[in-house]
Amino acid sequence: MSITAEFESDSGRAPEVSLKSKLRRAERQRQLKGLGLVAPLLTFLLVIFVLPIVAILFFAVSSPEVGEALPRTAEAIKSWDGKDLPDEATYRALAEDLAEGYEAKTVAGAGTRLNYQASGFRSLIMRTARKADEMQAPFKAAMIDRDERWGEIQYWRELQRAARPLTPLYVLQVLDLKQDETGAIVSVPENRAIYLDYLTRSLWISASVTVLCLLIGYPIAYFAAHTTSNWGYLVLGAVLLPFWISVLVRTAAWMVVLQREGMLNDLLIGIGLIGEPLQLLFNRFAVYIAMIHVLLPFLVMPLYNNMRTIPQLHLKAAGSLGATPFWAFWTVYFPQSLPGLSAGALLVFILALGYYITPALVGGPGDQMLSFLVTQFALEIGNWGMAAAAAGLLLVATLVSYAVFRLCLGARGFM
Repeated sequence: MSITAEFESDSGRAPEVSLKSKLRRAERQRQLKGLGLVAPLLTFLLVIFVLPIVAILFFAVSSPEVGEALPRTAEAIKSWDGKDLPDEATYRALAEDLAEGYEAKTVAGAGTRLNYQASGFRSLIMRTARKADEMQAPFKAAMIDRDERWGEIQYWRELQRAARPLTPLYVLQVLDLKQDETGAIVSVPENRAIYLDYLTRSLWISASVTVLCLLIGYPIAYFAAHTTSNWGYLVLGAVLLPFWISVLVRTAAWMVVLQREGMLNDLLIGIGLIGEPLQLLFNRFAVYIAMIHVLLPFLVMPLYNNMRTIPQLHLKAAGSLGATPFWAFWTVYFPQSLPGLSAGALLVFILALGYYITPALVGGPGDQMLSFLVTQFALEIGNWGMAAAAAGLLLVATLVSYAVFRLCLGARGFM
C-alpha cells in the first residue's frame, strides 16, 4: 500500500474515533448531571432512612454496659481461659470497679445487662458493690465470703461474655436460642420459646388479612373500573374514606361498634339472631375486621388502575369464540389483572406485617404481633437491645416475604 493510501485510510478513521470519544464524553456528562439531580434525594434517604435503620440494628449486637461500668474487669477477664476461677488480680479489678461504679451510680446498668444472661446477677452485683469499698486483700476470699456465687465459675463465664463490646445475646433470644455454659448455641426451654410464636402469628395474621382483602377488594375494584354509572365513583370514594381518617380514630370507632353494648350486638339482638351480646372485641375477629378496613384501599387502588386498562372487548371476543362468561373471565380477564392484584397484595401483606396500633387496641393477648414486642421492649422495659433485635427480625421477615413474592410472581411477569 502506498503512503498516500495509508494517509487517506488514517484520515478516514480519525473522525470516527473522535466522534465515539465525544459521544462517550457526552454520555458521562449526562450521567453526572443526572446523579447531581438525584444526589439531594439520595442524601436525604441515607440520612433519614438508611442510617437510622443501621443504627437501630447495631443495638441488637451492641453490649457496652459492662465494659463501660467495669473497665478493669473487662480488660482482666479478656484473656481468662474459663477453666478455673480467675486469679486474684481479676477479683481485685472487679472489687475496685464495683466500688467506683457504686459511687458513680453506673454499676446498676451493668447489673441489669448481666441479669439478661443469668437471672439473679443484678442482685449479686448490687449486693457486692455496696461493700466493695470495704474489701481488702485477698480480694478473692473477701468476695466469695460476701457472696458464695463468686466462687461459681458459671457467673464468671457470663461476666466474660457480657464484657465484650458485641454480643449475640439479643439476636439469639428473638430466635428462641441461647448460649449454654460452654458457649454452645441451644434452644431455650419450651415455656420460654415465645418470640418465634410472635413471628408465626404475625405472618399468619398478615396472610389472612391479605387473602380477605383480595376476596373483598377484587369485586369492588372490578365494579368501580367497569360500571358506567356514578355508583362506581361512590364505591371508590367509600373505599378511600379511611385515607382521610386517623388510624387511631378508625380503630377506636371499631371498638365502639364491636363492644358488648355496641351497635353490632344491638342490631343482632334487635333482629332476633342472638339472645345475648357476643364477645366481638379483644379477639382475632376484631383484629381482622379493623385491619381489613384500614388496608383494603391499598389493594383496591392498584387493582382499579390495572383493571381500567383492560379492554372489555377481550371478553366479548372470547365469548364470540364460544367461551362461557366464567371461562372467558378466568382465562382472558383475570390473567391481565394479576399485575395489579399482586402489587396490591404485596403492599397489604407488608403493611400488615408491621402493624401495631390496631391489634394492640382491639386484639387480645394471643393476637399481638411482633411489632408489639418492639414497642414493649423500647417504651415499657427499656431494653433497646431486644427492641432492636425484634425489629431486625421483623425487617428480615419483610425482606424474605418480598423475595418470595418476587420469586413466585416476578418470574411470570406479574411484578
